[in-house]
Amino acid sequence: MRNSILFFLFIITLNCIGENKASGKTNAPNIILILVDDLGKEWLSCYGAEDIQTPNIDRLAKSGILFNNAYGMPQCTPSRVTLLTGQYPFRHGWVNHWDVPNWGGGAHFDESLNPSLIVEMKKAGYKTCIAGKWQIDDFRVEPDALTKIGFDEFCMWTGQESGNPLPSGKRYHSPYIFTKDGSRTYEKEYGPDIFKNFICDFIKANKDTSMFIYYPMVLTHTPFVNPPNDSATDNLGKHKAMVRYADKITQELINTIEDAGIRENTIIIWTTDNGTTGKITGKRNGRKVKGGKAKTTEAGVCLPFIISYPSLVDSNTISNSLIDFTDVLPTCIDLTGRKIGKEYTRNNTTHYIDGVSFKQALLKNEKSPRKWILSMGGGNNAKLTDKGVENKYLFRDRVIRNERFKLRIDKKRKAIAFYDLLENPNENINLIDSLNTQIRKENFEKLYEITGSFPKKDADPKYKDNPAQEWDVEVSAKSQIWKH
Repeated sequence: MRNSILFFLFIITLNCIGENKASGKTNAPNIILILVDDLGKEWLSCYGAEDIQTPNIDRLAKSGILFNNAYGMPQCTPSRVTLLTGQYPFRHGWVNHWDVPNWGGGAHFDESLNPSLIVEMKKAGYKTCIAGKWQIDDFRVEPDALTKIGFDEFCMWTGQESGNPLPSGKRYHSPYIFTKDGSRTYEKEYGPDIFKNFICDFIKANKDTSMFIYYPMVLTHTPFVNPPNDSATDNLGKHKAMVRYADKITQELINTIEDAGIRENTIIIWTTDNGTTGKITGKRNGRKVKGGKAKTTEAGVCLPFIISYPSLVDSNTISNSLIDFTDVLPTCIDLTGRKIGKEYTRNNTTHYIDGVSFKQALLKNEKSPRKWILSMGGGNNAKLTDKGVENKYLFRDRVIRNERFKLRIDKKRKAIAFYDLLENPNENINLIDSLNTQIRKENFEKLYEITGSFPKKDADPKYKDNPAQEWDVEVSAKSQIWKH
C-alpha cells in the first residue's frame, strides 16, 4: 500500500514538472550523479569491506537502495562515454581507454554525433553543473566543449596535457584546473576541495530551480598522495586516506543539500567508474580482493551503486536488480517525467539506446526489467591512424551475466568461460566444459544466445577531427601509432 501511494505521489509530481517554468521553478527532482575514480566494493564498508570504514557513504546507502549487481566498464573512457550516451562501447565506439588531452590526434567526444544525457537534462529545464574529471576532450582545443554538451557551469581538472605535462598532470595538490576563466595552477590548494566547493556553491545559488549535477571525482585514482592532515607513508595507507577523504566529501555535499532545504527532492546516485587499481588489495566479506581495474572480473566491473531519494525511495533497501551504466541515461530522463525510446533522433541522426530505465526498481521496489548486463573494454588497444582513432580488434572481448551466472566471450565471439558466481565469486572455476546440470545448461544457452544480437564489428569513435595541434603525433597512412 505504501509503495502504491508513493508511486501515485511521484506521478503527480512528474505531471507538475514544467508548470512553473515561467518563474524559473519546477517540481522536478534534483539529480546528483557522483562518479568516484577507480574504487571497487572492497573499499566500502557498506559492501563488506573489512580494511576501512566509510561511515558517510554507509549512511547514504542506508537512506536509499544499495545495488549488488551494477555493471560499469573496466576502465575510464568506456565507462564515462557509456554513462553519457546510454550506449555500449561496441556502439559508441570508445571501446578502449583513450586519454584525449594526453594523446590528442584530433580525437574527442563529439556531442554533435552522439546521444548526450546532459543535452537531454537541459531540454527538461535543468540547470547543469560539472566539476572534477572529464578527460574526453582537450580544453585547449575546445574551450567550449562543456558548454556545447550542455553544462551551464564547470570546474575541471584538465587531464594531463601533452606538451604541458608538469603543471597539468596535477589533480590533487596545487592542481591545474580549467574554468570559464581558462586554465591555471591553484597553488597550495587541494583539488578535491576545489571541486567540492564549486558544486556546493552551485547548489546554494540554484536551490530554487531543478539541478542536474555531474560530479566525477578525481579521487581515488593514482598517484597515491596524502590528503590534507594525513601522513601515511606507504601506498596502501595513502589509498585508505584517499578513500576516507572521498567519504568525507560525500557527507559535505549532503550537508550542503540539507542546509539548502532540498534533500527530500534530491536524487543522489553514487557509483564509481571501474574497480580499484591492481596495485591495491582489500579484504571484503572474508576474502582478499585484488583491485580489478582494466579487467572484466567482478572486481573490475561489478561496481558500488547507491541511490538515495528520501521522499520517494524506501530506505534500508538492498537490491539484486540487474542494471548497468547504459541505464543511467534513460532512467534520469524517466525521472524527469519524460521518455526516451530505443531509437533516439538528434541532429537528424538516429541513435540506438541500449539502456533501459530502472525507475520502477527505485519507486516500487520491483526488479529492473533487465535479464542481463554487459561489460567490455579496458586496456589501450586502440590505434591512431590517418583516419583517426580506430579499435585494434574488430570484436572486443566482453562478459555477459545474469544474477547468478557469467559468460566470457573472446575476440572471435567464442564462449571461453562460464562461472557460477553464487558458488564461485572468485571466478576461478570455469564450467564451460561442465554443463552437466539443467540450470547450468539453460543459463549458458540464454547468455550465449545474446551474442547473436551484437554487431559483427565494434564501432570506432564517432567524431569530426579537431584541428591538428603542435603537440600531436604525426600519423601517415603507412604508419600506425598504438597507445599502451
